[in-house]
Amino acid sequence: MAEIILSEGDKLEWAIKAFRRRVQKAGILKDVRAKRYYTKPSLAKRLKAEKARRRLRQRKR
Repeated sequence: MAEIILSEGDKLEWAIKAFRRRVQKAGILKDVRAKRYYTKPSLAKRLKAEKARRRLRQRKR
């Protein structure tokens, strides 16, 4: 869980930006979007393989 501890003089805008950065870095939104819909195991396997192929192509450049 992403957590931001505020002091007495901290600005709310700063806290919101810091919280968003922590959530993004932790991958929480990515995980929520991925789990929004059920994906069949065969489809998940195919998507994982495609993602790996893209990663390899990126590294070859």
